[in-house]
Amino acid sequence: MATPALARDIAPRPKLTLGSASPRRLELLGQLGIRPDLVLPADIDETPAKGELPRIYVRRMAREKAEALQGTAEGAILSADTVVAVGPRILGKPENAAEAGAFLRLMSGRRHAVMTAVALLHDGRLRERMVETTVRFRPLTAADIAAYVASGEWQGKAGGYAIQGRAAAFAPWLQGSFTAVVGLPLAETATLLASIGIYGDHP
Repeated sequence: MATPALARDIAPRPKLTLGSASPRRLELLGQLGIRPDLVLPADIDETPAKGELPRIYVRRMAREKAEALQGTAEGAILSADTVVAVGPRILGKPENAAEAGAFLRLMSGRRHAVMTAVALLHDGRLRERMVETTVRFRPLTAADIAAYVASGEWQGKAGGYAIQGRAAAFAPWLQGSFTAVVGLPLAETATLLASIGIYGDHP
């Protein structure tokens, strides 16, 4: 029986497509020593259904992104989605600076949830993981919010902030996975990929 180390050498590595336009997810995969063969964002409708809860929505988005690339991408397809939620309310990517400011005011001085779902589609089988992290923001002043909005860092970010950027100064406490808040939970993603024979280049 082959040892796991030998299995890495014997079994052919499936080709991997990252179904995401996020440069952060690509960088996080690189931290695992994994480079996808193809980066191909999925074009799907990301509008939440009426009354759809954040946990249901984020898992559906990750799954639908992977499924949308079937027949287009060869081998395994890895996709993910991240949402920020205050109670049942989903805070998506702000459409403009005013909405980004409103999101920050809503999260100021309180906790919110960041949920990242990961989907891996390979040989017709879908493997999924969902990681929920609780983040607490300190009370934000009007000057804090104005400066952050002016920085433009909120653009394209779920909840209107990037914890790996300037918004790190807003979050003195979190419980869960930091990399999931950035956009891809590395421990869970590494386990999913290893289950189909994709490992990092380094031990």
